[in-house]
Amino acid sequence: MHPLTLLAPGRGVDLQVRVSAPVNGGDLPIIVFSHGFGSSMDGYAPLVDYWSARGFVVIQPTHLDSRRLGLAEGDPRRPVIWRFRVDDVKRVLDNLERLEAAAPELAGRVARSRIAIAGHSFGAQTASMLLGARMVASGGDEDMRDPRISAGVLLAAGGRGGDDLSPFAKEHLPYLDSSFEHMATPTLVVAGDHDRSPLTVRGPDWFTDPYTLSPGGKALLTLFGGEHMLGGISGYEVTETTDENPERVALVQRMSWAFLRSALYPEDAAWREACASLPDAQGRIDCK
Repeated sequence: MHPLTLLAPGRGVDLQVRVSAPVNGGDLPIIVFSHGFGSSMDGYAPLVDYWSARGFVVIQPTHLDSRRLGLAEGDPRRPVIWRFRVDDVKRVLDNLERLEAAAPELAGRVARSRIAIAGHSFGAQTASMLLGARMVASGGDEDMRDPRISAGVLLAAGGRGGDDLSPFAKEHLPYLDSSFEHMATPTLVVAGDHDRSPLTVRGPDWFTDPYTLSPGGKALLTLFGGEHMLGGISGYEVTETTDENPERVALVQRMSWAFLRSALYPEDAAWREACASLPDAQGRIDCK
């Protein structure tokens, strides 16, 4: 179901979203998915298809940094584009009833009290803000957590800022200066142990910071051999993947679904069962 459009005064362009959902069933929980830099609502089909085929309504906004919108380099929205991203997700949550009305096949089938957020790369940074992380560059005391969101999945999320950022990131991307001490919402952090980024002076362990530097109630899935695209989660046939590995994608699919299923339905044993069946050669789970 796409594109659906939400009016967005002050944004410069209305917000377009894609909605994917099972054909049958009711009481369907929601995942809002925030895409990585330059992508759009049409990306990440391997994840979206898996989640929606297994009982989730997946809503994907197209953020302002999407290549299809062609935002100019000198556009005054660019320095605060991270904030527009957070506002996009909140706009989606504010308009769930409107989206349901625009897709009548969903009428009466959506569990609006069971909401999760997921994101990859820049989208994971967006998701982290809504889960309780703070933006140090903006003063560090602004709480953007949305209480409507009960759980999250951060895929290749950048770590803390400050001296851990590379000179390039400090100069061009100061909004990556994050802290996680207030990120209390239950969250699964997924990181590849071969993910090396030009945005940090550290190694792949930078991507585990959202787990190690946040309060309890978290899980960390470390993918052995995983790089930034985690095996190819951004699409079925994308050239940006440097670590193409269908088994790795399948593991991300299964573990992310299981975590969110059990986080939103605590009586569900999906997460416990998924952890017990994790192949030792593919990855490791840590919990706190």
